[in-house]
Amino acid sequence: MSENTSRTELSALGEFGLIERLASRIQLQQPSTVKGIGDDAAVIDPQGLHQVVTTDMLLEGVHFDLGYVPLKHLGYKAIVVNLSDVYAMNATPRQVIVALGLSNRFPVEAVDELYEGMLLACRNYGVDLVGGDTCSSRSGLVIGVTAIGAAKSEDIVYRSGAKDNELLVVSGDLGGAYMGLQVLEREKAVFTETGAQPDLAGHDYILERQLKPEARRDIIELLRQLDVRPTAMIDISDGLASEAIHIARSSGLGVRLYDDKLPIDPTTYQTARDFNLDPTTCALNGGEDYELLFTITQADYAKIKGNPSLTVVGHMIDANSGYRLVDKQGGEHELMAQGWDAFLRKDG
Repeated sequence: MSENTSRTELSALGEFGLIERLASRIQLQQPSTVKGIGDDAAVIDPQGLHQVVTTDMLLEGVHFDLGYVPLKHLGYKAIVVNLSDVYAMNATPRQVIVALGLSNRFPVEAVDELYEGMLLACRNYGVDLVGGDTCSSRSGLVIGVTAIGAAKSEDIVYRSGAKDNELLVVSGDLGGAYMGLQVLEREKAVFTETGAQPDLAGHDYILERQLKPEARRDIIELLRQLDVRPTAMIDISDGLASEAIHIARSSGLGVRLYDDKLPIDPTTYQTARDFNLDPTTCALNGGEDYELLFTITQADYAKIKGNPSLTVVGHMIDANSGYRLVDKQGGEHELMAQGWDAFLRKDG
């Protein structure tokens, strides 16, 4: 939370007072939003399109650490990670609904700061915040976001549409968010042990990848301009390896990834080396990059060839061939999904 000498207890406003305070800052942008906050439910006109709905929860101590995550950044990220799922369906996000669980250690000013980030994300992506809920929490901050999007039925892309021999393409670069997290965790540990102020110099790119990711709306727009329709698509929240296997499994196929094709930013690469980590492992399993991973036909390769925003990292293969990683020497290894799993213990 930013420096602020005033502190207003949530109890001073009450639930309805807090809702009114937050709702007063919302300006609707979408013509499909018939009614936003202020009634028992929002009213949305799908305008003849298929609606796409997704939801995510973020829990303090599980998904984020307020020791180093600014509330405004957290609010922004909470919205963006849901919009990313909508774009991964080749749809356009239109509305979001936000539910908050708040402990009494959060003053009204902290909620304002969190909401400032949420509303900034909504403005940047042209999305309306149309409703939600607030309640008391005994386990820290809980954020639940539901995103609603729309698309023509023929434009929606599922994970299950890939075909044998199709190319696997990824946007942007990988592993940056994971390395940003490693820097933040290291500096928190140093501060806890010694009281030394964090040294974050030279890590701007990877810190932004972790703290303020962006959904790849630009890639969806680019593919439409190039007249390329993905046959299957997913966003990279749990790591490239995990998401590639999701597409393969859903499509009844295998997949082959190539180590030497993985797009890794030089800052990410060097930071991984500084931490004695393998950059390839970080790119494959780090997660939270929120890039788009998709398959295209061989015939569409010429349309994306040489585009700096897109990299072919592998191709789909017969299911009997399994999930494979080809190393830089040409050797093949089993591709393992080692990214985030919500129900695996992270503390050993």
